[in-house]
Amino acid sequence: MRSIVLDTETTGMPVTDGHRIIEIGCVELMGRRLTGRHFHVYLQPDREIDEGAIAVHGITNDFVQDKPRFKEVAEEFFEFIKGAQLIIHNAAFDVGFINNEFALIKQQDRADISEHCSILDTLLMARERHPGQRNSLDALCKRYGVDNSGRDLHGALLDAEILADVYLTMTGGQTNLSLAGDGSEGDSNGRQQPSAIRRLSAERQPTVVVRANQAELEAHAGRLAAIEKAAGSPALWATLES
Repeated sequence: MRSIVLDTETTGMPVTDGHRIIEIGCVELMGRRLTGRHFHVYLQPDREIDEGAIAVHGITNDFVQDKPRFKEVAEEFFEFIKGAQLIIHNAAFDVGFINNEFALIKQQDRADISEHCSILDTLLMARERHPGQRNSLDALCKRYGVDNSGRDLHGALLDAEILADVYLTMTGGQTNLSLAGDGSEGDSNGRQQPSAIRRLSAERQPTVVVRANQAELEAHAGRLAAIEKAAGSPALWATLES
């Protein structure tokens, strides 16, 4: 399965107040393996960015003045995500903004992206697995031991990289990513940028099987006998072995 881990940054919220996307970041997974392909763009939103939003992601009005508008990248973006499973943290937020951007450029056939992609919301997944706990991306990084030390500010591509690592760990496998702050460079405005996406872990080596020696087997048998005597019934391990 081809999956796209996706994140956006916006001028503010909610989308119904006319807020727009100013950054899109995506990384590609194929069969649970990072391919190295990604899509990343900053956008000119044709409106002011809220001060509160700038405090979160650090993207300023001056920074986006010379960036392309969504209509200029819409086709490339759609082709990148079309037919894929979109993995998004709090998908309702990002999908709502993406649908709005396509609607604004009169591409009504793309104004419901769920008709072209399946959508997996990692926030809903985390809430099911960890009810009553904090399930923000930062909280999940801490819970699953994912390094997000380069994440001083939110950024769409950086957050997509981190979410890919979190998702793979949550669902039974992990691929390490190189994140900003690990030898990466800032842009002309001094904003920290994600480093190149690269897989750091080598191919898994064959599992080494170490079998118990005779002394260890005898010690194991003695321990089972002691458990049986104390419990008044055979130990579960003995039952399984028989």
